[in-house]
Amino acid sequence: MNKPMHMLLTGTLLVSALLSVAANAAGTTIDVYKSSTCKCCAKWVDHMRAHGFTVNTHDVGNKEAREQAGIPTTLGSCHTALVDGYAIEGHVPAQDVKRFLSERPRAIGLTAPGMPHGSPGMEGARSDPYDVLLINKQGDTTVYSRHLPSDPKESVMKLK
Repeated sequence: MNKPMHMLLTGTLLVSALLSVAANAAGTTIDVYKSSTCKCCAKWVDHMRAHGFTVNTHDVGNKEAREQAGIPTTLGSCHTALVDGYAIEGHVPAQDVKRFLSERPRAIGLTAPGMPHGSPGMEGARSDPYDVLLINKQGDTTVYSRHLPSDPKESVMKLK
């Protein structure tokens, strides 16, 4: 194969692969169960949409969705999202959700328990450090990522 043809083929394959990755992120649909009056939930939905997710909201509260997902109330928050067979509880940043979905661990999902100040949807004058926890199939948790207020843009420590 001549060099120009080889470069064209390589470039075409590279573009196809990149478009496929972008389409997968953009094509991911997430169902969010929340209260119709919760403003921080609506802001988190906006955050997820801004990061390429298709979001369907269900303004019915999240108690039933959280229970069905197997998330204990001690790990709960104001909204529960279901995506690709996993649960995302509370104000988990989109970059954590994307990494989690690409890793596909054997787990129930992720949670940012409570409503951490400075998390997506909870932005304001106060910003506290917080952990995103992975909930395994037995209901135990491990720290999945740590978010520090020193850089409010995307300060995150990924743990493995």
